[in-house]
Amino acid sequence: MTDPVFFVPSRRLTAGEVADLTGAVLADPGHSDIIITTIASAAEGGEGALVFVDGKRNAGPLATLKAAAVLCTADVVGLVPAGIAALVTPRAQQAFARIGRILYPAAERPVGATGETGISPHAHIDTTAHVEAGAIVEAGAVIGPDAAVGAGTVVAANAVIGRSAQVGRDCYIGPHSSIQYALLGNGVIVHAGARIGQDGFGFAGGPKGPERVPQIGRVIIQDNVEIGANTTVDRGALADTVIGENTKIDNLVQIAHNVRIGRNCVIAGLTGISGSCVIGDNVMMGGGVGLADHLTVGDGAKLAARSGFMNNVPAGEVWGGFPGKPIKEMMREFAVLKKLAKARTKEGGSND
Repeated sequence: MTDPVFFVPSRRLTAGEVADLTGAVLADPGHSDIIITTIASAAEGGEGALVFVDGKRNAGPLATLKAAAVLCTADVVGLVPAGIAALVTPRAQQAFARIGRILYPAAERPVGATGETGISPHAHIDTTAHVEAGAIVEAGAVIGPDAAVGAGTVVAANAVIGRSAQVGRDCYIGPHSSIQYALLGNGVIVHAGARIGQDGFGFAGGPKGPERVPQIGRVIIQDNVEIGANTTVDRGALADTVIGENTKIDNLVQIAHNVRIGRNCVIAGLTGISGSCVIGDNVMMGGGVGLADHLTVGDGAKLAARSGFMNNVPAGEVWGGFPGKPIKEMMREFAVLKKLAKARTKEGGSND
């Protein structure tokens, strides 16, 4: 639930204004003056709340819903209780997110830990570093020799920007994160504890065991990328590790050296991408996906959660399982195994 200690709504909206802002259609125009003061889940609702319901499979909460208004798809509008403004749209969740950003702009982008403005006297900034006017550098942050930080960027408490690293404008570098051997574009968000630009895992066999292979590449992060808390992005060995524009990466993801990720990708938590993989544009990876090294995932591919991949994934296909394969093939195999298990049970066999 929302808590005014942390997030306070910036304004109030009427149901009619929500319709205008989202393109939704009010099922009853007489509800256009209903006041909306907050957002909530359909399961919780509450006085003044806007909720959303996307499709019949999610319509259960409507039976007992108490809210000011609901953004919903056309197939459930008849289930909305009397007195609640029904705003009909085919993209209920997206419309809800838009209104959420308007009501709670402070929740759209992380803010600094200390609330300081300008450069804290308790930050350490090397004399050769360049910090543009309008940047915020909080207490305990370190900006190394020849590093650069753009205007509007927040370097939160105890973050480290290493030697010669460059961070663009309007970025956010979270508490206790580190940026080294890296070039970041504009609008990049790096959440707390993330590590960007450390050594890749490069070793060669030697007479006395593994010997380190020098990692002399960089990390290139393009505009509007978001990197989750405690995610790691290794710098390249000889080439660069690259993350394309507008890609969103969840918490606890490992991206190894020389990986190249395209634009507009979504990568969920606990995913591990081994060295030198190439990920196309608009790729989606569920949580816990694992990729062996030197694989290629084509544009628009979708990889199911908890799947492991040892072969390239063609563009536009949906793959899953372990080892990963086309999802229809995986489901057929599951169906055959299920039939075999049932047949064995009927024959009195053991399931041990």
